[in-house]
Amino acid sequence: MNAAQEIVSVNPPTRRVVDPAGAPPHGPSQAAAEAALQEPPKLKVEGLNAWYGKNHALHDVNLTVAPRSVMAAIGPSGCGKSTFLRCLNRMHELIPGARAEGTLLIDGKDLLGRDVDPVNLRRRVGMVFQRPNPFPTMSIRDNVASGLKLNGVAGSHGEIVERTLRQSALWDEVKDRLDASALSLSGGQQQRLCIARALAVEPEVLLMDEPASALDPIATAKIEDLIHELKERYTIVIVTHNMQQAGRVSDQTAFFYMGDLVEVGPTEKIFTNPSEKRTEDYVTGKFG
Repeated sequence: MNAAQEIVSVNPPTRRVVDPAGAPPHGPSQAAAEAALQEPPKLKVEGLNAWYGKNHALHDVNLTVAPRSVMAAIGPSGCGKSTFLRCLNRMHELIPGARAEGTLLIDGKDLLGRDVDPVNLRRRVGMVFQRPNPFPTMSIRDNVASGLKLNGVAGSHGEIVERTLRQSALWDEVKDRLDASALSLSGGQQQRLCIARALAVEPEVLLMDEPASALDPIATAKIEDLIHELKERYTIVIVTHNMQQAGRVSDQTAFFYMGDLVEVGPTEKIFTNPSEKRTEDYVTGKFG
């Protein structure tokens, strides 16, 4: 299904997002999103620029993300969404020739400062990738505990493994086979296992790069339900090509286009009354 089929324009300037069955999205109200923004931001991005060699991929991005909220980054392929996400935990700089400049603050601390250890940063800002990537030679239990061992956390890790599998809504499905291979799980279960692995080291922020794009609708619904539960404790930034998914799970939405942050605001406003024509054209399916 393409964007034009997913998004329906209704007598502009009044526009609404509908799902294939015609039901409205189940995301939080604009009032709730605005209330969350009254707290000091968990993440603050100022003048963020990113390059791949000479290719200027992000241009002066400025935004804030409230604590215990979900921000969705939307836009067509190659517009800078995933680059933005990777900058937030400095994975961008792992690519040869890539660099980023600007200010990235988490609780007021600059993530791009020279005194910041990127490895320690990635413990605070976890990442879940587009395709499930459990460690194939490890059991379910060892996959969850792998980050703990890497970070020198001593002990049996049993309590943490159970807690994070419960947080990722996977415990009841795997509690009797923790020593089985992670590859014995379905794709949706593997993705929830990867979420549990990210949560085991107790991050403050969770980055999700199209976490449900490779999953079937039932598994996608479980991931979306999980996002709603996790935001009670974590700040989440999710990249998605599925605008209906953005409408269902996010409090704020940021629209990227050709390296520019065109518009950011409460999700309901972005989808029903955007300020920028490029945003309107994208969410109503005129391009994308």
